[in-house]
Amino acid sequence: MGFHTKPTTFVGHVNIKVENLARSLQYYQEIIGFDILEQTAHTAKLTTDGKTSILSLTQPEDVIPKQGRTTGLYHFALLLPAKKDLANIVVHFSEKGIRFGSSDHLVSEALYLHDPDGNEIEIYIDRDPSEWSWTGEEVAMAVDPLDFDRLLKNRVPGEAWEGMPKETLMGHIHLHVSELEKTEEFYVKGLGFDVVNRYGRQALFLSKDKYHHHIGVNTWNGVGAPKPAENSVGMESYTLVLPNEEAINETVANLEKIGVAVTEEAGRRMTYDPSGNRIELTI
Repeated sequence: MGFHTKPTTFVGHVNIKVENLARSLQYYQEIIGFDILEQTAHTAKLTTDGKTSILSLTQPEDVIPKQGRTTGLYHFALLLPAKKDLANIVVHFSEKGIRFGSSDHLVSEALYLHDPDGNEIEIYIDRDPSEWSWTGEEVAMAVDPLDFDRLLKNRVPGEAWEGMPKETLMGHIHLHVSELEKTEEFYVKGLGFDVVNRYGRQALFLSKDKYHHHIGVNTWNGVGAPKPAENSVGMESYTLVLPNEEAINETVANLEKIGVAVTEEAGRRMTYDPSGNRIELTI
């Protein structure tokens, strides 16, 4: 999984807002398979390896339900290490009566479901990069049916589901945005990502170092969609992990060249994309 280690820039963590922390913790532990790394009255950091948090939950004061037709989180995507792990969680979801969608994207095989607040989760495995099909700088992706019979053949006989594997990563994030032109400028000229796939005039997929995508953006909630209320369910922020301090300084300079500020907020270096999606820059 070299696409999610330095010196590549990648999404390392997502912080989502929920209505009821206790309810969400039960869901993310029992259904998704996380452990709690740290917890306060209104926040929790979740982990798969007992050391690093890749997902945090925050219950805002005076929280309101998820707002439709706004910018923000489309889904965050958890990358599993092996096909057997995806097969095991399919069986786990089926045994728990959890409804989920699925897709074969050519580059990956994925499941989709929603948490109790409507935040969408993708859980996926990558095909070997040697199987990805590139035409110039564009990688082929699709939304084909997932072959469950073939997937389930990867199960290890007698191996039970025991939660998320320790090697699980935050594979990518997909965001609702209000338009694509300024969004592309922000992510390409500002943050240094490459466009690796265009879905008509509706969506862009961006990555570093020829991954199929670290970030997806779309206008499926409408061109000109507004930013959601600060206290609504959705995404609080996501974290981009850069290789070193020099890379951070270069990124800050590139953002400033296109008129985007990076500010310090409680010791965190924060910026916003043109649709108001909040991003922490870290090493």
